[in-house]
Amino acid sequence: MDAVIKVENLTHTYSVGTPFEKTAVHGVNVEFRPGELVAVIGHTGSGKSTFMQHLNGLLAPTSGTVYCEGQDIFASKEATRDVRFKVGLVFQYPEYQLFEETVYKDIAFGPKNMKLSEREIDERVREAAGFVGVGEELFERSPLELSGGQKRRIAIAGVIAMRPRVLILDEPTAGLDPGGCEGVISNILRYRRETGSTVLLVTHSMDDAARIADRLVVFHEGRIAMDGTPSEVFSRPTELTAMGLDVPQAAAIAQALRERGAKLPGSIYTLAQLKDAVTALKKGVSAGA
Repeated sequence: MDAVIKVENLTHTYSVGTPFEKTAVHGVNVEFRPGELVAVIGHTGSGKSTFMQHLNGLLAPTSGTVYCEGQDIFASKEATRDVRFKVGLVFQYPEYQLFEETVYKDIAFGPKNMKLSEREIDERVREAAGFVGVGEELFERSPLELSGGQKRRIAIAGVIAMRPRVLILDEPTAGLDPGGCEGVISNILRYRRETGSTVLLVTHSMDDAARIADRLVVFHEGRIAMDGTPSEVFSRPTELTAMGLDVPQAAAIAQALRERGAKLPGSIYTLAQLKDAVTALKKGVSAGA
């Protein structure tokens, strides 16, 4: 299957030629395929957010190339503009970017810039609001009057309304309570399931990454240190810890139980897997008693 996004030898250096020159991303090569849900993880300062901002043209590489559906997104101003409708980026704390008078107008902002008809804009606003659980009774409310979780969903809806081929979310659950976090994650999963879009999720939550991602890409010091399934990546806890990263709670508990003599399989990284393994172990002990 052809990649929806392909990155070749991407390097980004800030403040070139000044005493503050710093290379944040070093020669990265990676592909993202249609329909994947990829969690991008890494310690603060690892380069992951800088990297992500290249994928829809917000940052231009110092060197290297980014392709979207086979086209160099920096080949022309038109190509860079067009990719922003194909690759939607939701920043961390996106609710701070809400600015329109009403919820409806905020969600409609992107589609309106796409020069769509009023009918098409309305259809997309209602569709996006449905995906994120924003009821139409809120359409005429000011987004600034709403709760943090509602604001977050409205901001995400504003990007979804452009129907991007790729949806990038930078720490979408940051600062939310557990109920708000679960609501946002559920909305993201539903959107991906119903549209088949590629979703790239930048997160510090190893539990979320373990639970929902098909694939993990781990950044460290501006490079991709690991790229594989959750099972492959979380089977290397010592390396993750050395990079300043945690492992999922389930993986940590499983390892602690192994150190106490429990014979658990090595590929445990979700609470469901841990529960199943412990249940099987108890049954085995009972059968042998």
